[in-house]
Amino acid sequence: MGEEGGALAARARRGRAAWRAVLAALLILAAVVPAAEAAEGTGRYRAVFNFGDSLVDAGNLVTDGIPDYLATARLPYGQTYFGYPTGRCSDGRLVVDFIAQEFGLPLLPPSKAKNATFEQGANFAITGATALDTEFFEKRGLGKTVWNSGSLFTQIQWLRDLKPSLCYSDQECKEFFGKSLFVVGEFGGNDYNAPLFAGKDLKEAYKLMPHVIQGISDGVEQLIAEGAKDLIVPGVMPSGCFPVYLTMYIDPKEEHGPRTGCLKRFNTFSWVHNAMLKRALEKLRAKHPGVRIMYGDYFTPVIQFILQPEKFGFYKQLPRACCGAPGRGPYNFNLTAKCGEPGATSCADPKTHWSWDGIHLTEAAYRHIARGWLHGPFGDQPIVQSS
Repeated sequence: MGEEGGALAARARRGRAAWRAVLAALLILAAVVPAAEAAEGTGRYRAVFNFGDSLVDAGNLVTDGIPDYLATARLPYGQTYFGYPTGRCSDGRLVVDFIAQEFGLPLLPPSKAKNATFEQGANFAITGATALDTEFFEKRGLGKTVWNSGSLFTQIQWLRDLKPSLCYSDQECKEFFGKSLFVVGEFGGNDYNAPLFAGKDLKEAYKLMPHVIQGISDGVEQLIAEGAKDLIVPGVMPSGCFPVYLTMYIDPKEEHGPRTGCLKRFNTFSWVHNAMLKRALEKLRAKHPGVRIMYGDYFTPVIQFILQPEKFGFYKQLPRACCGAPGRGPYNFNLTAKCGEPGATSCADPKTHWSWDGIHLTEAAYRHIARGWLHGPFGDQPIVQSS
């Protein structure tokens, strides 16, 4: 193996041992809410069940071990709140973490975690998740560009598999789920990345949109059939504002927003998705009048972070990753030196940035969004209803 190879192998063994310790600590942390924050909870929901992709994955991708290529399982991920990487694609907590703490619940354990308890909720989200199943993309020649580790329907099946540990009869399960909050998404980002990362034009992503919206709608209906009464269904973020896209599409012919610096056609695409999703949710509300279906807005807060950064404690600057490395353009994003990889560094204070790694948000940004979903104004109705 050689001296260098032996050192690398030893370092890998130490890394695996360290990660096992991190997972053990993660399970303990998931079961304990800081007392000060728990005291603020309203206690409205018995549990929270979360579905989604890397925006809300709390560690499902790494419960069976860390792939060598996975930079999000290394520091500085997790540095702000946990002090170590947890599998979350951020420097700290995610929107769903703040939502759970609002109601005095523990941080939701990843659903694949061993020896975890799920009586107060579970996080089924996993990095790379799509709204549509892998077969859909394979039929369209996009199977190689989809890293689908658990579509929405797969995650719903994980919930069904977990049910025997949560309740003992269909009626009891419906009553339990009826007193729980279901966070369904965001879904769609990875579906649309399939054609985009394959080098296809945005019009190919538009062709997927009706299927994605129908998939999300069908998933919501399946959860309602399981007994869900309160659901929040988030839209997508303004993709044209993220350093990964700004770097990939740095062609000077691309039209940028004069005030935001974002890619206009990509933001229009995200806006259309959200408009279609809101129409689909309206139809579901009419079909299920006894169910509260809320829309969670990711788009508006990110635009506000850019246009009014001082209001949220962020620096006024072009969209720029806190953690990354210089690449093409001023966005601190480099595909060959992404956050957590050699050559990348983290900014001194992530609280001053909304973009964490050019793809995901900082804990500070997620905190603002969670507050807006819980109490307004980021959504068509707040989760917390005034009595």
